[in-house]
Amino acid sequence: MDRGTERDTPPDDRAPDGTASTGRIPLAVVVVDRDGLVSHWSRGARRLFALPKEEALGRPAVDLLPVTGALPEEPEETGDEEPYGTCDGPGPGLGASLGGGLSYPAAGRARLAADGAGRVDVLWWAYPLVGPGSERLLVLAADADGPHTDGAGTFERIAPGFARHTDLPGAEDLARRLPEILPSMSVGDSARIAAQVLELGYPILEFSQNDRVPVTPDWGVPRRAERRERRERAARALAAGEPVPAELLDESEDLEYAAVRERLEFLNEVSSRIGTSLDLARTIVEVSKAVVPRFTDVAGTYLREQVVAGEGFDEGVPDTTTMWHRVALEHTDEPGRWDDVVPVGEAMPFPAHTPFFQCMTTGEPVLVPRISEEMGHAVASQFEKRDIRPLITGRSMLVVPLKARQVVLGFMILLRHPERQVFNDMDRVTGAELAARAGLVLDNARMYTYQENVAETLQDSMLPHIPPRMAGCDIATRYLPGTLLGRIGGDWFDAVKLPGARTAFVVGDVMGHGLNSAAMMGQLRTAVQTMAALDLPPAQLLRNLDDLAQRLGDTHLATCLYGVYDPIASELCLANAGHIPPVLVRAADGRSELLDLPTGAPIGVGGVPFEAVRLPVEAGDRLVMCTDGLVEVRGEDIGVGLATLCESAAHPAASMDDACDTIIRALNTRGGRKDDVALLMARLGGIEPDDVAEWRIAPEPSEAGRARAVVREQLYEWGLPKLVDSAELMVSELVTNAVLHSHGRPVALRLVRGDTLLCEVEDDDHELPTLLNARPTDEFGRGLRVVSTLAREWGTSRTAAGKSVWFELTLPRRR
Repeated sequence: MDRGTERDTPPDDRAPDGTASTGRIPLAVVVVDRDGLVSHWSRGARRLFALPKEEALGRPAVDLLPVTGALPEEPEETGDEEPYGTCDGPGPGLGASLGGGLSYPAAGRARLAADGAGRVDVLWWAYPLVGPGSERLLVLAADADGPHTDGAGTFERIAPGFARHTDLPGAEDLARRLPEILPSMSVGDSARIAAQVLELGYPILEFSQNDRVPVTPDWGVPRRAERRERRERAARALAAGEPVPAELLDESEDLEYAAVRERLEFLNEVSSRIGTSLDLARTIVEVSKAVVPRFTDVAGTYLREQVVAGEGFDEGVPDTTTMWHRVALEHTDEPGRWDDVVPVGEAMPFPAHTPFFQCMTTGEPVLVPRISEEMGHAVASQFEKRDIRPLITGRSMLVVPLKARQVVLGFMILLRHPERQVFNDMDRVTGAELAARAGLVLDNARMYTYQENVAETLQDSMLPHIPPRMAGCDIATRYLPGTLLGRIGGDWFDAVKLPGARTAFVVGDVMGHGLNSAAMMGQLRTAVQTMAALDLPPAQLLRNLDDLAQRLGDTHLATCLYGVYDPIASELCLANAGHIPPVLVRAADGRSELLDLPTGAPIGVGGVPFEAVRLPVEAGDRLVMCTDGLVEVRGEDIGVGLATLCESAAHPAASMDDACDTIIRALNTRGGRKDDVALLMARLGGIEPDDVAEWRIAPEPSEAGRARAVVREQLYEWGLPKLVDSAELMVSELVTNAVLHSHGRPVALRLVRGDTLLCEVEDDDHELPTLLNARPTDEFGRGLRVVSTLAREWGTSRTAAGKSVWFELTLPRRR
């Protein structure tokens, strides 16, 4: 279309399938001043009504657009979809607009009688004008047959526009104000229409099958169908939690719109109040409190037993055997009225004839306008020896499912007092939307709780359960998960019993977090236990651990601190692989110090030597080993954390547990910690020389008798006569075997009295003995069978000179 020209029909804009979907036709533009006189009469008005501008200006608008009839009354809603017939006059809508009776935009279809034009069927819009000028009303009109000239049928969207160089004063400003005239139109749509209008150069009417604006006239679309469609679209918007567009509502629906808006505000408010954390218990309370008393007077929340326990469950349809836990009950009744009858924490199934069962199996809300006496009796029958009927009979009830991903997690029972308005269909929709949002929040909390439980179980299975007392030392440990990373991490600690009443302490940290780091940690911890049982020296153990990490892959690195405590020699032997140094607290003066150890490289780097350091300790000294998560905080020098560790470790404490808690309180209260923490503390008590007895036995068969004699004598001296018979027999078997396999060196025999009686026999043969299934007639193989039967524990290990076989006996209780 050429700029500045007018044509009766616009060019077609067709959809890809060839059907006409949009189009444009010229508009008539009329402006009425505050006195009801025409102050503007556009070329489009002159063409549409066949009246020159000179004859129109200054005349009363009602004379140019006379009301010669009225629209027929709205037909009854019988389901018929007959369109409105043509009628005389502008009807009450346009008539009221021309008379100044409307203060909001209006639109419609009318047959007008204009000078020289006969009767004209028009589509019209009337927009009240607000401002300091004299103009009061803007009237737009178009030929009602225009949109049908292309045979496209009825359209769902029509939008007027204005051109910059029309003879309407302020047209450019009106083009910019399209969103104000049509408030539901998006900014993008208004800009697009304005650009098209300015390009065409004259007023237009745009219509489309794809959209709808708030002032669509009644032309060929019956009101019943329109209202039904608007309500369906409003319901869909409500269900989606979106604002209801104004074009979906008309004057007769103001109250309904206010109700819808109120429900939307309520749902938005509830959404902001629930799901503030991933704690399942807290989320349950939030959901219950959010609906009372604004939406309901009583809210009881029931969840599947597995959901409450944080466990997985079969996602099939519940049945009459499914157990439901009452996890929350919120109400506005007097305090205590519900507590004894329906206490929180109770679990029960629900029979098939109840509305609760219907809700949980269908996944749809169940509305009971009033609970009858009969239904109240049926519900009360589930509660043994408790009469719930006074609490529920006569009340309105709505049961809504709490579900996520089409799986019912639970349901809410909502009750209103008898004097309150009963639940209706809109409440059913609101309750369903509320339950859908609450279900998603609860499901998130449930999955988090479930995953946290799995992670906790996995982590606990990987962390050792260390006894508080081992040979010559007391031990306390702590593990703290990262605050934002769940309970899975790569930190670990351990304490391993070694031959000679010694104990190995280890603390390690696999770099990174998650299941992969935890799996790597488990492999390294198992490897350390295995190599410690072989009594490898600390430096050699780290060397072997580094080789193993290389074979497992180079995706993870780990730091590790390994130490061996000898309570008889009062000595610590420590080796470090990139770990933070330990702290030693001296019992003599309470002074604490970071031990200066060769740091070494982390496990997994490969090709790096490790060194061990030996240092003497005294009875009562405390060794503190931890991972860097305890002392390292983002943005802070690690030296500050190490200094705090030394200071807190030296603080006097009544017990080992108290000492650990003191360190945790001092270091874990600083902000910014996100890493795991492993802490091991050992009080090195030592073993007194009087509790150790050693002998050298010549490699002669006759020396077995001497070994029995010295053991018997020593046990009597220690006041342990009840252990003499068992100890003699086992010592005789072990010394006989050692003498038999010795290569000429003396056999060492040692007794240690500690928490148990330890007996060790060492020889110079490197082949470890094995337990055989000896028969009664066999000459050999019964010795270790006797030891394994009588001893509390026993074992073998290699030494630098050969091997050691040991056993322990439980000391009798002191009176």
